[in-house]
Amino acid sequence: MAKYGALDDIFVALADPTRRAVVRRLGEGSASVGELAQPFEITLPSFMKHVRTLESSGLIRTRKTGRVRMCTLNQDRLAVVDDWLTEQRRAWEQRTDRLEQFVTHQEDQ
Repeated sequence: MAKYGALDDIFVALADPTRRAVVRRLGEGSASVGELAQPFEITLPSFMKHVRTLESSGLIRTRKTGRVRMCTLNQDRLAVVDDWLTEQRRAWEQRTDRLEQFVTHQEDQ
C-alpha cells in the first residue's frame, strides 16, 4: 500500500467540484490562476485555497512569471489514480468471474 500513499491526498483534492473542474480545464493545457478562476463566482483568495490543495496533492504544478502564476497538470499524479483503479477493476472482474463459474457449476449439477 506504500505505493499508493499519496492516493488519499489525490482523492481529497478531487472530492471538490471546483477542483475537478480545474483539473479538467488543465487537461486542455496550462493556464493562469486568473484564467482558471474566471468561471467561478468566488473570490480570488478562496480560489487560491483550491489551487494550493491541488498543488499540495501533486495534481498540479505552479510557477510564477512576473505577476502571473501559471498552472500545469501533473499527469504522472493522475497515473497513480489510474493504476489504483486498474487494480480495483481487475480484482472485481476476478470476483465476478468466480461468481459466474460458481453459478454455472451449480446449474450443471
